[in-house]
Amino acid sequence: MQIVGPNHLHGSTNALEVALTDDVLVVHGGTPLEGRIRVRGAKNLVSKAMVAALLGDSPSRLFDVPRIRDVEVVRGLLGLHGVKVTDGDEDGELVFDPSNVESASTDQINVHAGSSRIPILFCGPLLHRLGHAFIPDLGGCHIGPRPIDFHLQALREFGATVDKTPEGLHLSAPNGLHGTKFALPYPSVGATEQVLLTAVMAEGVTELRNAAVEPEIIDLICILQKMGAIIKVHTDRVIEIQGVKKLHGYTHRPIPDRIEAASWAAAALATRGDVEVLGAQQADMMTFLNVFRSVGGEYEVTDARPPKLGDPGQEGGIRFWHPGGELNAVALETDVHPGFMTDWQQPLVVALTQARGLSIVHETVYEQRLGYTEALNTMGANIQVYRDCLGGTPCRFGRRNFKHSAVIAGPSKLHAADLVIPDLRAGFSHLIAALAAEGTSRVYGVDLINRGYEDFEKKLADLGAHVERP
Repeated sequence: MQIVGPNHLHGSTNALEVALTDDVLVVHGGTPLEGRIRVRGAKNLVSKAMVAALLGDSPSRLFDVPRIRDVEVVRGLLGLHGVKVTDGDEDGELVFDPSNVESASTDQINVHAGSSRIPILFCGPLLHRLGHAFIPDLGGCHIGPRPIDFHLQALREFGATVDKTPEGLHLSAPNGLHGTKFALPYPSVGATEQVLLTAVMAEGVTELRNAAVEPEIIDLICILQKMGAIIKVHTDRVIEIQGVKKLHGYTHRPIPDRIEAASWAAAALATRGDVEVLGAQQADMMTFLNVFRSVGGEYEVTDARPPKLGDPGQEGGIRFWHPGGELNAVALETDVHPGFMTDWQQPLVVALTQARGLSIVHETVYEQRLGYTEALNTMGANIQVYRDCLGGTPCRFGRRNFKHSAVIAGPSKLHAADLVIPDLRAGFSHLIAALAAEGTSRVYGVDLINRGYEDFEKKLADLGAHVERP
């Protein structure tokens, strides 16, 4: 058996195949996905909201928390630092009590090393609460180095001392943390979160220029404001934070996961199906919806209706479906918000393999995000990747020899294959391809999808997919 996946997995040995046997999903493709599923709070917000609870001097409550691996990692890290995390009365509710924040041992923290990139965001809150912090080596999806230089530079600007050791980073703030003026060379989401979580209790005023303004960033600002922070969002990506001496807990229901919603939309399109995504919100998905319609997909937005006497009300959402006929090729460039989100690119490309003509995709955010196309080509797709910038959007790495543009010729008839998932979003794309292909595929490493997609196997069953664990 040949397993299709990242280059270093081609011609996989029997040992690798045995190691992956318990982490495989058998997918019988060719059946349109039809039905209704629901998305909960955004993965890219929920974990940061959990970290923010460290800053409060009273308990916080977070609703609609998805059951995903990243949440469990952060919950474990909070517990190691003395934060009591309990389940609330409502399904998906978590309660955080930070009254006994304490240091955790290096060995305990290292248990979580490599499983998430969230630990870097503990720096500011731990420096405020304890005066020091330890951050292990960072994991996350292998889609590029995603350096933490922005984070460390910002922390030093606040007055932190950073000592690098073989096991990780040791930080201290011998003179406290102080507001600063800081400009990001690129509107990094993670670095913007770092500045926000550090600046809210730093002495004085912090001005952050070229900040990320994704919906998840704005929702994090809403949480911090609920806690007592003073944060102004100006035009031209400028955020001003006035430090306060203390913060209290929050109660918050996060925005829904727009990445998961778009992933199911792409799955509906690729399989010629019809999927209603409850909880999805139009405002945060406008750019995706425009592209979805340009490709030839149809959607319908249903607004939420609160319950009244004799009327149970309804939850809002968006229904996505393939209307029949041919799909259209498009030219697409990823970008920071309000551009086309890089996490939307991979699932949609699977649908673009079914569009007539040549589609062009220019990935401008992560330099190694097109590696998954090799597996799609093995399944019958016709995708060529290039080092050139096939588009006009400013690119972070256009002259650095990365294959970051793709031309997709379609429509292509996809056939089954054995696949190894390389990262979270590519993993869901492989899953979509297996669902759209003729025949039976075996998708290895599917547990990685649990990092960002809650109960995805149950949702597949609810949508009529024929999948099973061997």
